[in-house]
Amino acid sequence: MRHTLTALVVLLLGNWVAAQHYSNYAEQSNRLQTLAKSYPQLATLQSLAKTNGGKDIWLLTIGTGKTDAKPAIAVMGGTEGNHLLGAELALGFAENLLKGSQSDSIRKLLAQTTYYVLPNVSPDAMEQYFAKLRYERTGNATITDEDRDGKTDEDGFDDLDGNGKITWLRVESPVGEYKTHPDDPRVLIKADAAKGEKGKYLLLAEGIDNDKDGKFNEDGEGGIAFNKNLTYNHRVFAAGAGDFPVSEKETRAVLDFLYDAFNVYSIVSFGSNNNLSTPITYNPQAAAQRIVAGYQEPDARANAMVSELYNKITGSKDAPRSMAAGGDVLSWGYYHYGRFSFSTPGWWVPKTKPDTTRKEKAFSVDDPVANYLRWAGQQGITDTYTDWKPVSHPDFPNQTVEVGGVDPFVLTNPPYKMVPALVQKHSEFLVKLAAYQPAIDVVNLKTEKLAGGLTRVSFDLINKGQLSTHSKLGERSYFIKKVAVRVNTTDKQQVVGGRKITLLNALEPADAKSFNWVIKGTGTLVIEAGCPTAGVKRIEVNL
Repeated sequence: MRHTLTALVVLLLGNWVAAQHYSNYAEQSNRLQTLAKSYPQLATLQSLAKTNGGKDIWLLTIGTGKTDAKPAIAVMGGTEGNHLLGAELALGFAENLLKGSQSDSIRKLLAQTTYYVLPNVSPDAMEQYFAKLRYERTGNATITDEDRDGKTDEDGFDDLDGNGKITWLRVESPVGEYKTHPDDPRVLIKADAAKGEKGKYLLLAEGIDNDKDGKFNEDGEGGIAFNKNLTYNHRVFAAGAGDFPVSEKETRAVLDFLYDAFNVYSIVSFGSNNNLSTPITYNPQAAAQRIVAGYQEPDARANAMVSELYNKITGSKDAPRSMAAGGDVLSWGYYHYGRFSFSTPGWWVPKTKPDTTRKEKAFSVDDPVANYLRWAGQQGITDTYTDWKPVSHPDFPNQTVEVGGVDPFVLTNPPYKMVPALVQKHSEFLVKLAAYQPAIDVVNLKTEKLAGGLTRVSFDLINKGQLSTHSKLGERSYFIKKVAVRVNTTDKQQVVGGRKITLLNALEPADAKSFNWVIKGTGTLVIEAGCPTAGVKRIEVNL
């Protein structure tokens, strides 16, 4: 199996053909349709729903034969509309896999595993990157009244310097909380009042208080965010969360599909949440609460094992810690869907050391924007920062107001030239994750003739995978199909010893359960053993 995976990875690395830029919705749709047409035996494309913005939520199913009868991994991109990299990672993986599908190794992989790829579940929000006015948006096209004033979309962003992108306002004020960074005057940081520091500036997103309610840009275009609208720990009054969970066409369609996909044993989503480079640790108190708020211990160990694989493949380090805020895919996937749930941003700004040849010194205050600007300068990356420029602002008469700062999207999305290498690494991870999947098998099958036309049948049921057939939390769900061992008798056969149907909550990795029956009759006896998340073995016994 190891040699098969190595050969497969080589194929993956050689097959991805990079575009020149991040793809918009139309380009993504074209790439998906091209895959479905080029590989009709391996890929099926369907639209789960149309958003209020008229865009399809695409699902690409990749596999051979009866795809819903094999263990599956769901790969989800675009969980946050401002994270364009996530869509590229999901879609690029699908392209990698299918372009190498003539090889025996990929055929063998797809004979054992199904991939459900949802490349972009936030197409309405993502399109803002390609719009005439560029700003970071996570909400869809649903019209909302975020400030509850009876009006909708009346206070959005305003491009005060006319450069087509929304950056920041800094306003000189005696009550300002921000000051310039001591090592980089382009950057503002919060003044530390505990140290006697005083702020000089107010820092606001670029715009005007259009509705004169004292808040800036609080009710603009961009409604409900996918990664805030799911069911676990839904934050009703949080901006973009929606008045109730799964209120949107896209969230309901995705969850409806996944709940019916009983064969999914793991979700891998791309977004700001991260339990791959830094796994979630076991918290006994949280795990024992009546409403469970922490990973069960075996699931935390599984998370650590998969995290080790991820870090080995991607070479990840200095990953930012991110805590799920509620309503998100990562949390829902584990706590409510009951599957092994993993998430990663896929990329983050590296922690940058000073370049002594450029006479740089170590920062006296750590700050992500200052770190980004240093990294961008060392990499020769330009056009990601807007110099501060004075403007006249109607809400701050007779005050010094400037527009500028780091540009939208650049802190969470790398320059596109870096994307092909990131796609390759994450494709390798998704392939090797499949080698960890639970795998049911039957061993030590024995038959013994007894007196009176009876036959004793026995075997051991084992899990050859490195993951359990179900997460420990998933074992509690009545909706997830358990491991079932069924003796299917004909009218000439009768089970006189043992149960015809036995259900197991789960089968742990390298675990085995012994079964035996006494059967009266003749002919061929069929026994089925397994579950959707680990596969089903069908054996025939001649009595």
